[in-house]
Amino acid sequence: MDMKAFSLEGKIALITGGSSGIGFAIGLAYAAAGAAIVFCDCAEDRVVMGENAYREHGVTAHGYLCDVTDEDSVNAMVRKIREEHGVIDILVNNAGIIKRIPMCEMPADQYRRVIDVDLVGPFICSKAVIPDMIEKGHGKIINICSMMSELGRETVSAYASAKGGLKMLTRNICAEYGHANIQCNGIGPGYIATDATAPLLQRLPDGSRQPFDSFIIAKTPAARWGTVEDLQGPAVFLASDASDFVNGHILYVDGGILAYIGKQP
Repeated sequence: MDMKAFSLEGKIALITGGSSGIGFAIGLAYAAAGAAIVFCDCAEDRVVMGENAYREHGVTAHGYLCDVTDEDSVNAMVRKIREEHGVIDILVNNAGIIKRIPMCEMPADQYRRVIDVDLVGPFICSKAVIPDMIEKGHGKIINICSMMSELGRETVSAYASAKGGLKMLTRNICAEYGHANIQCNGIGPGYIATDATAPLLQRLPDGSRQPFDSFIIAKTPAARWGTVEDLQGPAVFLASDASDFVNGHILYVDGGILAYIGKQP
């Protein structure tokens, strides 16, 4: 096998919400594989923070201020990227939010906000890049889904609805545009240790795990939380020529949690 199939040399990758967390880790992996990195975020200070963070890792990344729920904003960004860097070869729909509110206590406008960012945003961004991908003759779209594409859990009705929809959008993009040599796949992270989840991983004063931490460890065959680095290899694979016959697939990177019913009490 030619290992050059995993190279992203000469490719331009756009990562939404790519200034930190999972999106930032994917950006670093793509840069290491040879891609030019562009990213967007919804706040100017986060764009600057992201560019500085990439620079600290020796990567020149170009950030753009963009609201992924605003079609005009997305289209303007894609045009600017095309003018300044070239046609986008790889799109990672990573930007997302979660609101943990019991369903019957959640106002409809907050439900709609999660759907708008987590599902409508990827629709808008994908729609913006697909015509150029068709003209160029290839393209990769990677949607950051979730285990909540498959499971429900208390307080995440909006998030689970959006991620379940994103799973089906992934499959539908495959169905509509696979003939144009566009591959659209998803990554479904399990419970990943990030700055946002760090409080859940802090030990209690007696040295024991917090209850939710213990719950996740018990439910995960790997017996640990994932790291953002665990997502880098799958993300590079799905962006590379090595995955050209993989389409409409959700790759769950979850330490086996979806395969496991859990220990008997």
